[in-house]
Amino acid sequence: MSREQRGTLTAAGLGFVVVLLDVSAVNVALGALRYRFATDISGLQWVVNAYTLAFASLLLTTGTLGDRLGAKRIFAIGFVVFTLASIACGLANTLSWLVAARVIQGIGAALLVPNSLAMLRQAFPDTEQRNRAVGWWGALGAIALAAGPVLGGLLVTQVGWRSIFLINLPIGVAGVVLAIRYAAAAVTTPGRGIDFPGQLTAVFVLIGVTVSLTEAAQLGWHHPLVYGGLLVSTAFTMLFLWLESSSAEPMLPLQLFRTATFSTATVAGVIVNFAYYGLIFVFSLFFQQEQLLSAQQTGFAFLPMTVVLMGVNILASRLLGRLGAKRLMIAGMLIAASGYLLLLPVSISGSYWTLVVPMVIAASGIAVIVPTMTNVTLSSVAGSRSGIAAGILNCARQIGGLLGVAVFGYLVRDSRPDAFLRGMHLSLTIAATTLLCGAVMCLYGIAVHRQVSSEASCKALGSGS
Repeated sequence: MSREQRGTLTAAGLGFVVVLLDVSAVNVALGALRYRFATDISGLQWVVNAYTLAFASLLLTTGTLGDRLGAKRIFAIGFVVFTLASIACGLANTLSWLVAARVIQGIGAALLVPNSLAMLRQAFPDTEQRNRAVGWWGALGAIALAAGPVLGGLLVTQVGWRSIFLINLPIGVAGVVLAIRYAAAAVTTPGRGIDFPGQLTAVFVLIGVTVSLTEAAQLGWHHPLVYGGLLVSTAFTMLFLWLESSSAEPMLPLQLFRTATFSTATVAGVIVNFAYYGLIFVFSLFFQQEQLLSAQQTGFAFLPMTVVLMGVNILASRLLGRLGAKRLMIAGMLIAASGYLLLLPVSISGSYWTLVVPMVIAASGIAVIVPTMTNVTLSSVAGSRSGIAAGILNCARQIGGLLGVAVFGYLVRDSRPDAFLRGMHLSLTIAATTLLCGAVMCLYGIAVHRQVSSEASCKALGSGS
C-alpha cells in the first residue's frame, strides 16, 4: 500500500468515523441538553432528527454530485461543512441555534459518506486491495459506533455537552488535510445529471413528516401545524412519484421496486432502524431521566449492545454463505423481536443487569439483519445499479431511524414515571410487532440470490448501522 493510498484510506475512514461518532454520542447527551435548554421531548427529538432529516434527504444526490464534480472535492467540502457545523453546535446558546447547526451537520454527513467510498474505489484499482481497504473503512466505522456512547458519556460528564461536538474539530482538520494531500485528483463525469425537482420534492416530503410527528408530542394531533405537515407530505409524495416516473434521469429509479426482493430489503431497512434508533432514544431518556444515571453511566449502559453489534455483524457475514440470506433475515427479525419483548418487564426501580441479556439479544438480531440486508439489496440489482441501490437502502434506513425517534418520542413525551413506562412498554411492543411483521414479509418477499463482494456490501453500509 503506497503512502497516497494510506493517506486516502485514513481520510475516508475519518469521514465515516465522525458521522457515526456523532450519531451515537448525541443520545447520551440528551439529559444535559434537556437541562441546558429547558426543553421537552419535542426539542430533543429535533436535536436528533434535524441531523437525520438532512442526511436522509440528500443521500441519493450527493453521490451523483461527487460523480459530476469529483469525489475528492465534494468529500473535502463535506468535511469542512461538517466541521464548521460541529463548531456551531458546540457554541449554541439556544435550542434553535443547535437544531439549525445539526441540519448543516447532516448536509455535511451526506456529502462525506458516499464520496468517501468513491475516493477509495479510485485510490485502490486492484480489487483485492480495494476490498481490504473498504474492510478497514467499515471497521473504523464500527469502532466509532461502539465507542460513541462511551466516549460521549465521558466527555459530557467530565467536560460538558459542548465537547461532543467540538471534538470533531481536530478530526475534521486532519481529514481535510489528508484528503487534499493524498487523495487522487478528482475524476469527474460532467454528463451525469442531477434530479433537482425530485430532490426538492423529497426534502419537502421528509420535512412534512418530521414536523408533524415531532410537534405532535407538544401540540397534539389536531393542531394545524401537525395535520398541515401531513397534508404537505402527502401532496409532495404524490408529486415526487410522478416526477420520478416521468424523469429521464430520476433520483429514485422506481423500476427497481418491481423486484420483490429489492422492495422487501428496502422496507426491512426502514423497519430495522425504526426499531433500533427509536428505542435507543427511549432508553437514553429512561437511563438519564427516569433512573437518573449520568451521561457517563448511560454510555457504559449501552456498551454491551454496541460491542455485540460489531461482533455479530462479522459473524453474520460469514454465516451468509452457509445459511442463505432469506433464513438469516428471518432469524434476525425474530431474534431482535424476542429481545425487545424480553425487555417488557422493565421498571424504573429494576436493576440494570436484568436488561443486559435482552438488550444483547435485540442487538444480536439487528446485527444479523444489517449485513444480510445489504447483500440482499445488492444481489437483487444489476452490478451497474449497485451504487443507486446502496443509496436507496441507506436513505430508507435513515428514514426509519427518523420515524422511530419521532413515533417513540411521542409515546414517552410524559416524563412522569408511570406515564413514561406505559409509553416505553408500548414502544417496545410496537418495535417487536413491526419486526415480527418484517419476518413474515421476508419469508414471502425474499428470493435466493448470489452473495456479493465485500466492497459492494460496504456501499450499502455507508450510512452506518
